[in-house]
Amino acid sequence: MSVSRRVFLMAPLPMVLWLSHARAADSPNGVIQHFYDALLAVMKEAKHLTFDQRYQRLAPVITMTFDLGLTSRLSVGPDWTKLSPDQQKRFSDVFARYTISNWANRFDDFNGERFEVDPNPVANANGTIVQTKMIKSDGDKVTLNYLMRQAASGSWQVIDVYLSGTISELATRRSEYGGVLQSSGADGLIKLIEDRTAALRTGHG
Repeated sequence: MSVSRRVFLMAPLPMVLWLSHARAADSPNGVIQHFYDALLAVMKEAKHLTFDQRYQRLAPVITMTFDLGLTSRLSVGPDWTKLSPDQQKRFSDVFARYTISNWANRFDDFNGERFEVDPNPVANANGTIVQTKMIKSDGDKVTLNYLMRQAASGSWQVIDVYLSGTISELATRRSEYGGVLQSSGADGLIKLIEDRTAALRTGHG
């Protein structure tokens, strides 16, 4: 059973209903708005939730919003074909857990933040960019832009996040992961991601 299907089956009924609405979103910015609505709901309850509870709440949303399978392959780059099928599966699984853990760790509180999603996506050579801002209670703005592609099914999913609007998370990971593959091999890279995921769960990430 795939990671996406396992996560979906574990989702509580309200989240399953959210997913049905997310599937119906017919625009890239609509998908991101749904994602932010769910993220904000978890942030507002974060003080009463453990890390594992935040993870479980966010997992189905992130799995639907992000193309984790494609992103895991792109983060390795051309060296992906050098991994065995077992290593590819193990890396994809741990990459998905790491991605969800990152969001659960980063957004573990609520201090009046709100999200703004630009209603006008911008097409570029690699897909479609949805521009957003997280506005803190003091008015400070953090830009988070999402590169999205449309699947054959018609659904839109994120394949990269631009931190501060321009810093590609995917490119940063590919650069680092390439070096780890050269020095420690695929098993070393998998262990690195597993260790980082464990650190996030214990609050040391």
